This record gives sequence, structure tokens and C-alpha cells, in this order.
Amino acid sequence: MHPTTLRNTFLALAASLGGVAEAKDWLSPAYTWLYQFPLPIPPPKEVKFSMTNPVTGGKINYYEVKISPLTQQVYPGKSKAKLVGYDGISPGPTFYMEKGTEAVVRFINNSPTSSSIHLHGSYSRAPWDGWAEDLIPPNSWKDYYYPNHQAARTLWYHDHAIDHTAENAYFGQAGMYILHDPAEDDLKLPSGAYDVPLVLSAKQYNNDGTLYSPAKELTSLYGDVIHVNGQPWPYMKVEPKQYRFRFLNAAISRSFFLYLERDKEPGQDKKLEFNVIASDAGLLSEPQKVKDMYISMAERYEVVVDFSKWKGENVTMRNTKGFAADEDFLHTDKIMRFIVSNPESTSGSGGGGDDGSSSLPSKLRTIPYPKDKDGIDQSFKFERQNGAWKINGVSFSDVNNRVLAKPKRGRVEVWELINSSGGWSHPIHIHLVDFKVVSRTGGRATVMPYEAAGLKDVVWLGPNERVVVEAHYAPWDGVYMFHCHNLIHEDHEMMAAFNVSMLDGLGYDETHYIDPMETRWRAKPLAGNDMSDDAARTRIEWMAKMQPYNHVDEVDGWLESYWATADDSSATKTTAVAAAAVAATPAGSAATTTTTAPPADAAAVTPAASTLTTTTKPVSTTSTDDKREKDKTTTSKKKRYEARPTPIV
Repeated sequence: MHPTTLRNTFLALAASLGGVAEAKDWLSPAYTWLYQFPLPIPPPKEVKFSMTNPVTGGKINYYEVKISPLTQQVYPGKSKAKLVGYDGISPGPTFYMEKGTEAVVRFINNSPTSSSIHLHGSYSRAPWDGWAEDLIPPNSWKDYYYPNHQAARTLWYHDHAIDHTAENAYFGQAGMYILHDPAEDDLKLPSGAYDVPLVLSAKQYNNDGTLYSPAKELTSLYGDVIHVNGQPWPYMKVEPKQYRFRFLNAAISRSFFLYLERDKEPGQDKKLEFNVIASDAGLLSEPQKVKDMYISMAERYEVVVDFSKWKGENVTMRNTKGFAADEDFLHTDKIMRFIVSNPESTSGSGGGGDDGSSSLPSKLRTIPYPKDKDGIDQSFKFERQNGAWKINGVSFSDVNNRVLAKPKRGRVEVWELINSSGGWSHPIHIHLVDFKVVSRTGGRATVMPYEAAGLKDVVWLGPNERVVVEAHYAPWDGVYMFHCHNLIHEDHEMMAAFNVSMLDGLGYDETHYIDPMETRWRAKPLAGNDMSDDAARTRIEWMAKMQPYNHVDEVDGWLESYWATADDSSATKTTAVAAAAVAATPAGSAATTTTTAPPADAAAVTPAASTLTTTTKPVSTTSTDDKREKDKTTTSKKKRYEARPTPIV
């Protein structure tokens, strides 16, 4: 039996005998260098060249990213850990993008395993969304075309390869992608050196210092070594000014419940205040003053911390033990340390006046919430059945049943997400859309203020929770995924698809990108001529002439006009036509209204085809979770959620 599986079995057995077993201090070798190494900051990604969109006259930036092996010295005196990262670093370089400037990013796979790239938080067209079976094999490349037209937000790019996402992301394939816009810039929030990405992860190491692999894990890998930007338990020197921290939880299984404390006055009853200003889909309506913050896998939150109150002190970021289904270890309640200087620099923009402090704007933006709708359109149960992770009893490999929803383009739908287990967390990510978190019952039994004040693309479905979300399924049609972002669960089939229907008579001609496996957009083998700048320019010009994003500002208006005279029953035919078109489209064929031919370099690498069938499977009414989950459910719940948000008084 696998060591971690054996340990989990022991914990479940101990719990079933009447109590919660105490967590072991370490699974990895003991790490004794807490707060001894500085926080690394991923470098910005540089543009290779820019060109003009031949249709719109707008700017397109072109980038190349090489997926390459690297080594990292994690444990002094032990072997280096072998990783695979974007541009040979982990986390990968940070993309800094401006709204209105499109991007084409060529990912070149120099690693030994296949990849697929998902720009998480972008409404990319389906062929560039990172469909799990749309692989970039070793010694191949693929161009991803990104719109960069949403409101300012913190996105991230990561691997999404079928069955191997957990391994690839865990071994280093993740990075931030930050989108700015003029409206956000006008708010004068902390910027430059005072705007800091913080990529959280949790890993486990072998005795020799190399990275333990999650390949054989079946449930979760929580990790006993906490990393920030790739460094275990780092420190950061800060000035007594306001800082903006962009949090990304890139762990594959661990959630966090974060708070700050002064080293001079530690303790959960002495938590420090900070402001949450943004979530997955960008700025909140107004800052949310809190003393702690949940962040589950793949969620992003942005916070502003005013260090002017703690000149010359150390402030430590802590995690809370015993608040979820995660396993705790000796130091998993610690994240990083801030060393606050006495003098203040006059350079940069940290916000505030002479004392480094100022009030944030009371209003950040107006949130484009979807129109409220009564009732539940879709209900999805996330559970383990006979050792397999499923949604409504369906696995992603069940190609005849895995399209579980067919929302109509431009319509609002309300989805109910259910986790009936007491032993697992399921952060649920719905591709393409930003959604409103409407309600949460069971578990924490409340929508957090920083969830409610903005839009999300991931919602944490904790043990025994039911969450209702509402989304506007626009602007595009096509087949997209939704899944659990505990990547062990995702790799073991807790993933499904939805098909946003194609509407006839919308009022304008467009190329359709329904099938994410169209041949012309697929990965291609490395060849000398393809990799020249001239060849790249030719291909980008061809892609741009297909006009994938040209009408993004008009689409919502067209959809609103369409539905002003149509209803769901009158749209049934077009929905069925769209569904049939997808189901009948072989992997690699073109579902499009244009006959524009691809350039000469468009011979694709063709892995196994996928079937995009649209049979809807009803929600399971009985739980067949295996005995291990039942054992975990009967574990003493005394520790579960005893850590509640601390009220501001």
C-alpha cells in the first residue's frame, strides 16, 4: 500500500474508534529554515514582438514560453528537487497585460510529458481554453489566442492535461497573469514594488530532498511544506506603507484560512485587520475589512495591508489548523514573515501620505452581476463512488454522458453544487463564466463578504456544503469544462463539460469555435520553419482574420436583443442543432462558418479523438461513497470549522 494511503487509512481507523488522531509532525524531512530565505518574485514575461490586428487595427502582443525541466535547491545539503516550469522557472514568469491588447502565447513543450494550458479566469474561445484532451505532446508547440478584454483581474495559467494536471501543476507548471485596465489604474491602489504576487502551494519531499510525486495518490496530497512563490516559509522586507498582495492558491489539495499577527503580540485573539479588495473576477464593489480569509485551491484574492502601524516589527502570516478536511502538520499553520522597516522609501507607489497610511477608496467598482433568476436550473453532486470521483455519477472518461449541461448562449442559469461528504473539500471551477455566489448552506453556512461583494470563477464547496451560484453564459458558444480543483480529484475524473448553444439568427456572421479539438488549432510538431518570427507573424495574421474576439463589446447587446423576442421554447431547435453539431463533429474537424484556409504550417499533432456527446445524466439520489469516506464522515467533527471568521468590532 502507498505510504500516504496507509497513513490516511490509519487516521480514518483511529477516528472511527472514537477520536481524531494527532497529526504527524512531518512526512517530508524536517525543514528547519523557516523565515531564513527571502521571498522570490517571479520575473515579468517579455513581449517577443507586437503586430497590428489586420481587421481591427488593434495591437497584438506575441510571446513564447518554453516548458522546460529545472532543478531547485529546497533543502540545504540534500539533493535538488527536479521540476518542470514555464521558461524553466517555477512559478512561471508573470504576464502583465493591458485590457484591449490581445495576446498570442506560443507554448513550446521541451518537457518529457504532454501539457495543455488553461488561462484560468479568461473567457477564451474553446480551442484556446485548455481542454484537457487538447494536448501539446513533447517536442511540439501550440499558439493560444487570448482576448485580454475583461475587467482588470488576477488570472493564472497552469497545466490542464488529462489525467496528469496534478503532477504537472505540482511539479511547477503554474504562473500568474495580471490584467490591468484604466478604471482600476485611476483608483491609485498600491503599484510597482508594492503590488506583490503571492503564489501559495503545499508540497511533500522525499528523504533525499527531491520532490515526492502525487502520481499514485487517489484522494489528496495536502503537503507538509508550505511554499510562497516556490520558497518554503520565506520572509519579505517591507516598508511601513500599504502593500497590495495578490494571493493565488496553487496547491493541489490544501485550502488555507489566513490571518496576520504581530510577533510581539501573537495569538488568534490578536489578529490584525486587512482589506480584501478583489477576488477571482477582479475588484470587489468596495473593500471588505476582515481579520482572516479563506482561500481554497485555484481561488485568487487581492488584499491591501497597511504596515505603517507596525514600524520596526515583524508581522507573520499564519494559517489556521483544524478548519477543513485537510491534514495538519507541524508548520502548516505558518506561511511567511514580513519584516517591517522603520524608515520609509520615497520611491514607488505604496499609497498613503507621509506616514505611509491612507484610506482606500470607499467604492471600487460596480459589479456586473447576472440578472437574478428564481429556481435551480442544474443540480450537481460531487462525490466519491466506489473509489471513483464523479459528478452526478459521471466520470470525464464517460464520453457519451459527460456533457451534463446545455445552457443557452446569453441566458442566466442557476446551478446547485452539492458536497454530501464530511471528509472532502471540492473547490469547483466553471470555465468561461464569472458567477455570483448566491448562497451556502451546511458547513460554514454563509457566503463570505469577500465572496458576495464580487464575482468568482471558483467556489469552495466545503464538507457537507450546498452552494448555489448564478452565471450569465456568454459571450461565446462552445464546449467548456467544469470540475473540482482538488487536482487529485480532477485527474481521477471529477470533471464534466457543458455546451453553450449556438444561436441561429443572432444578427451577425461569426466563426464558431464550438469544438475545442478542431484540427487547425491543435498542437504541431517542432519544425525549423514554423519557429521563425516571419512564420509566427503569418500564423497570427491568419488567426486574427478569423475574428475570434472582434465583436466582444457588441455581443452582449446582440444577445439581449435576441432574447427580447425569443424564449427558451423557441430556441429549442437552435439549441438542438448546436448540440447535434458538436456531437457529430469528429475531433479535429472544423465547426465553422468560414472557409478560410490555415497557413501551410497547420498540420496538427493528432492524439486520440474525443467525443463531445450531450446526453444529460440525472443527479444521483443515493450516495455510494466508499467506506473510507464514510469513516472520515464519522470522524469527530469537533475540529471541523471550529475556526470561524473573526468579526470586526
